[in-house]
Amino acid sequence: MEKVQKHWSVTAVATDVVIFTIQNNGLKVLLIKMNKAPYLGMWAIPGGLVKSNESVEQAAKRHLSVKTGVHDVYLEQLYTFGDIQRDPYGRVVSVAYFALIPNSGVTLKTTEKYTDIMWISIKKLPRLAYDHKEIIRVAVQRLKAKLGYTTISYSLLPKEFTLSELQNVYEIILGKNLDKRNFRRKILERGLVQTTGKVRRGEASRPAALFAFKKRIPQLVELL
Repeated sequence: MEKVQKHWSVTAVATDVVIFTIQNNGLKVLLIKMNKAPYLGMWAIPGGLVKSNESVEQAAKRHLSVKTGVHDVYLEQLYTFGDIQRDPYGRVVSVAYFALIPNSGVTLKTTEKYTDIMWISIKKLPRLAYDHKEIIRVAVQRLKAKLGYTTISYSLLPKEFTLSELQNVYEIILGKNLDKRNFRRKILERGLVQTTGKVRRGEASRPAALFAFKKRIPQLVELL
């Protein structure tokens, strides 16, 4: 096996971004396919080195935009991953982020450095490059925890949605069923959403009222 030449003699700082969405009744993560050794043909989360003239968050947003076409989304710093052997090219510390986007209105694209880009279920992850499996695991844990005390679920939904769709987001991420009456009572009592006066028709069940978050920004509130 060809030995990988180490390129850096000092510690470099990188950023990696775990991007989640809800698609086909499942939690998906956005992955790009590597096109360089020793990870040729393997999948990875988007990321890269931080430039000397930008902050880590600016770097995360840049890599998101350039490597996936995703921008203007909910973005939160996750954790710092600094295992000595995490990158075969040298000593690299990664400041990871996670992002949430709704499953509509996003056109994915990547650069010639990668061979593919795809939404993949967190339950069926392929073999991943670097330590990206661990980064995704930590991101999923953070997402589950934050659903209980924040309103970040708005980032996974369109501006208008039914209460069933909102509950579905929680159930998919938490991996369990929630009591419908209790869930709706908590959401409505806390005044987080408001009716739009519209209904969704054309489905098998009766028309469902459409709601919208009063504020599409993260708020601290006990929900679970």
